[in-house]
Amino acid sequence: PDTATIEGIANRTPYFCSGCPHNSSTKVPEGSKAMAGIGCHFMAAWMDRDTDLFTHMGGEGANWIGMSPFVEDQHIFQNIGDGTYTHSGILAIRAAVASKVNMTYKILFNGATAMTGGQPAEGGPTPAKISHQLFGEGIKRIAVVTDEPEKYGINTNFAKGTTINHRSEIDQVQKELRAWPGVTVMIYDQTCATEKRRRRKRGLMEDPDKRSFINDLVCEGCGDCSKTSNCISIEPLETKLGRKRKVNQSTCNKDFSCVDGFCPSFVTVTGATPKKRKVTSASDIPTEIFNKIPRPKEINLDKPFDIVVTGIGGTGVVTIGALIGMASHIENKGVSVLDQVGVAQKGGAVLSHIRVASTPEIIHSVKVGKTSADLVLGCDMVVVTSSPVRELMNINSTHSIINDHETPVAGFVLDPDHSFGGKRMRQIIKKSSKATNFINSIKIATAMFGDSIASNMFITGYALQKGFIPVLPESMEEAITLNNMAIDMNISAFRWGRMAAHDQKYVEKEAAPFMPNTEINNDEYLLEDIIKDRTLFLSNYQNKKYADTYIDFVNKTIETEKRLNHGKDDLSKAVAKYLSKLMAYKDEYEVARLYTNGEFKEKLNNAFEGKLKLKFHVAPPLFAPKDPNTGKLKKITLGSWIIPVFKGLSKLKFLRGTVLDPFGKTKERKMERFLISQYKEDMKKILQEVNSKNISLAVQIASIPEMIRGYGHVKEEHMKEASIKREQLLEQWNSKTVLTNFKDKNSNSESDKIMFA
Repeated sequence: PDTATIEGIANRTPYFCSGCPHNSSTKVPEGSKAMAGIGCHFMAAWMDRDTDLFTHMGGEGANWIGMSPFVEDQHIFQNIGDGTYTHSGILAIRAAVASKVNMTYKILFNGATAMTGGQPAEGGPTPAKISHQLFGEGIKRIAVVTDEPEKYGINTNFAKGTTINHRSEIDQVQKELRAWPGVTVMIYDQTCATEKRRRRKRGLMEDPDKRSFINDLVCEGCGDCSKTSNCISIEPLETKLGRKRKVNQSTCNKDFSCVDGFCPSFVTVTGATPKKRKVTSASDIPTEIFNKIPRPKEINLDKPFDIVVTGIGGTGVVTIGALIGMASHIENKGVSVLDQVGVAQKGGAVLSHIRVASTPEIIHSVKVGKTSADLVLGCDMVVVTSSPVRELMNINSTHSIINDHETPVAGFVLDPDHSFGGKRMRQIIKKSSKATNFINSIKIATAMFGDSIASNMFITGYALQKGFIPVLPESMEEAITLNNMAIDMNISAFRWGRMAAHDQKYVEKEAAPFMPNTEINNDEYLLEDIIKDRTLFLSNYQNKKYADTYIDFVNKTIETEKRLNHGKDDLSKAVAKYLSKLMAYKDEYEVARLYTNGEFKEKLNNAFEGKLKLKFHVAPPLFAPKDPNTGKLKKITLGSWIIPVFKGLSKLKFLRGTVLDPFGKTKERKMERFLISQYKEDMKKILQEVNSKNISLAVQIASIPEMIRGYGHVKEEHMKEASIKREQLLEQWNSKTVLTNFKDKNSNSESDKIMFA
């Protein structure tokens, strides 16, 4: 079966790159629908973007001309790329105008044909030129939406009536456009994120001295930042206080739309560079240690040696095949390399078939046959567990060398509780291979080089040293030099990979000071650890007396569960986690404390080096302005001058919940305090009635606060959902309890037992 059909296993779906313009441009207002077209933006069709249907390139919107008289919807949005618009899409727009249909074309102007390699569109179109063409076609309402409206000065020559809007206004602009009769156009102008990255690396575009960073202690794990930005660089972080968020600094393209998520955990940092080990030469392994690495064993190439390289599109996986191919040519060996990519370049599954032999004549096919792989080099274990890879593996002959870093999948962007299933993946890979080596090459390479891109050369060096890549180390280094991209870093990563194959503990010891240590393994996080950590947290949150009330309640739960004698502590764990979560609600005093208690500063200094300047993005209920369109609070930006204010505010936590608490009278704070007492009352009832038959339902009820996350309107929505879930589960509990009591007291016959089973 394919990956998606194996229970508990994640699936690697292609997705927009970090900072991609389409993350914002493909949004539609509530109640509207959009149609897809050919281009990267087509991927909106499998996201929560109300985007359906598509047509051939250049026919975008023509299907609406035929459909519109027969459907109830009066209007639709149509996405179309700037390249498609230039060579053929303008004809579809002309047909729509002639047909007098109501629709809005969203011309996604990103300055590159990103899907096929980033070529410029023929004819050099600009938003201004496009506006004049459209006006000439009879379109009288045109809006330009951009992340940089300031680049259009008063002398920019747009068509009559064209408006320039910031992308933060996209919802209002689209609502206005859909209300106009006939065809309207929105030109969404933002540079392709991949092109931005390339140009910044080559010095062709300014690289902003600015990074976003999440204070995971303040973060509630609500996922609003992912919802707002649709960005795969916002990744899960497993902490002692639950799943939070972090920004992957290696893949972040500095779009900063994540900062707009309604949460005070985001700060932007200037003057910061990611902390990493200093690379002083082509290899910073001490010469006397490097020289002790033995030569890899030779491989008999009388028949082709078959290698399958898998990984994530856009992370340099295809480069591995190219380098092995070049190294083979340098040694006059026969080699074939076949890359299977497609849309997978954009964060999806990439697969390379590499066959190396003593001469080209004995390679009769470029594709590795079923069950024929000698080596599976897995740069991503999600792709390795997919059926196209597993069918190439042989339990009697395949060696698997796997990067077991749990790189988040696209599903996490849409679902903050998305399960990765790493443990199950490791089992599947082991069962499909003769022998398996797991190594977290991303974690080690990022610590060593400050960039996860180095992990591919690291794991290649590891595999070669283990004796499963049939070329010499010198040939690989020559191929890396000929490739002429980040030569020093790639050779160093390759050599450190070889070193890891020889002495992994030495390499891990070198990398350890630069590795983040905040993540935990939930399987090893025991009940006593949960209670100890949360008791300390609640003491710091309020005082010892407050923490003692927590311990007393948890101890009663533990005693009750022990009496059930079922050998588990799931209920005790749930109460220990979620009573603490409710009791430590994040009001103004707590957010201030979590920014000034020293932990945040330590995490910043562990992540970055340089003279750091901070900006905080918050929405204090008593001071933040309201959005006139939505009525929701808007975030404001504050400089580092706010830190002393935070310090002073955190010391006033003794006011929390008293009549003198200026923040405690808001609807949100009253509800938070009510939830604590409600939870305790619910659990008291549960503990009185729990038995071995309804214990799993009791755990579900005790875990309801897991749903309550976020701040302000985000938290309010989650509270409503949790309240509905609570009512449903308690209704189920009460009905089961009544049946159980009735059965215990009155059930004598076999028919009674069957009736109430």
